[in-house]
Amino acid sequence: MGSSFTPSIKDALAGNVQEKSIQAEEQKTAYTEYGDFLEPFTAEQLALKWTEFLDQLTDRPNLKSTLSNIPELTEGNKLLLKIGNSIQEEEVRLVKPELVSWLRNELKNSGIELTTRLEKIESERMIFSDSEKMQMMMQKNPLLFTLKQKFNLDFKD
Repeated sequence: MGSSFTPSIKDALAGNVQEKSIQAEEQKTAYTEYGDFLEPFTAEQLALKWTEFLDQLTDRPNLKSTLSNIPELTEGNKLLLKIGNSIQEEEVRLVKPELVSWLRNELKNSGIELTTRLEKIESERMIFSDSEKMQMMMQKNPLLFTLKQKFNLDFKD
């Protein structure tokens, strides 16, 4: 007598019927909230909205720093965010649903996808001693060498 849409008595007693329908409704709302919005957007518009999102992260400086690089707009509506380490990747993974949802809404494009790529970021060698600092400054400004010679300046190492 029961149709495929009628829940079993066991499900009804366990309370699973209502929970399943609420979950299904939430998923339906999440996907239809943006409808078929596929408005094109430019890299400049993306950068503007990305910066707006960053401005909301004043209480999360590490995440704000991680997201400070604006992602590349690749094929279609795919965004590629380059990050420096696995800790940053985890931070992005945790905020990704909120960020993508916000971008989809703001840019009116339900096809936006965000991917990350781990890339080693080249960093300059740290300079510690005074003589190393002076060498580096003289490379940038050769006139410092003349000044050093003229006044007979030297460092004690």
